[in-house]
Amino acid sequence: MLKAAIEKILSLDAPHIEEIEGRTYVDKDMTQIGKELRATSITMNNLSSLVDFIKKSKADFKTGHYIAQVVSPTEVRLFSSLDADRQRETLAVVKAEIPEFSFGQFIGNEEFVIGVQSKFLNEDAEANDKPIILQFAGNVKAGTVAEYGDTGVGQKAAIKKGVASLQEVEVPSPCRLMPYRTFTEVAQPMSNFIFRVKDNDRLGVTCALFEADGGAWKNEAKANIKAYLEKELADVSNIFVIS
Repeated sequence: MLKAAIEKILSLDAPHIEEIEGRTYVDKDMTQIGKELRATSITMNNLSSLVDFIKKSKADFKTGHYIAQVVSPTEVRLFSSLDADRQRETLAVVKAEIPEFSFGQFIGNEEFVIGVQSKFLNEDAEANDKPIILQFAGNVKAGTVAEYGDTGVGQKAAIKKGVASLQEVEVPSPCRLMPYRTFTEVAQPMSNFIFRVKDNDRLGVTCALFEADGGAWKNEAKANIKAYLEKELADVSNIFVIS
């Protein structure tokens, strides 16, 4: 208790500033009080709200320059220029609400089919393998994946054909799919996925999708967001968009 009391007394003491060999030292941590007042940032969920905020809040954007930074496929931040404290004020943060899909995890085929149906787009039908994936995942027969073989590169299994017959087919992999992964105002990137199936003692047939483009879709998504903002804010001269 005595040690704590002494430390408390010392903490109340004024800081001591000394110069040693041309360098200035202080014996306490000090926080600088800025010259500028900064507002709390506004949180949004879509890009159109950000555009409306910039265009309709004319008093906020009359003077100075501003930066709209595409931080990631799901986040955009609006900053002011440097102020007197050499800091930027964050005026708005936009975070996309994206439906979750369990990439990289094996899940029951019924859950998998529902997820692909509701969270993947049907656009660009010629290059989109969504119908093939759904047909396979929805009809694969339990107990046939190991029976027909897995080479490590490709798989074969039996799918139901009609009421009683089975047909041996190769698992479609890699496949091209377009899941919701960025703001809905811009095009969703299409990319490669590894589609795998396996039998599970408890769940029966399970399916999984593994991303196979090395994250290239993120660069495409960010470029799409940047292009959207540049087009929508073309008449606002003091907003600069970066990604």
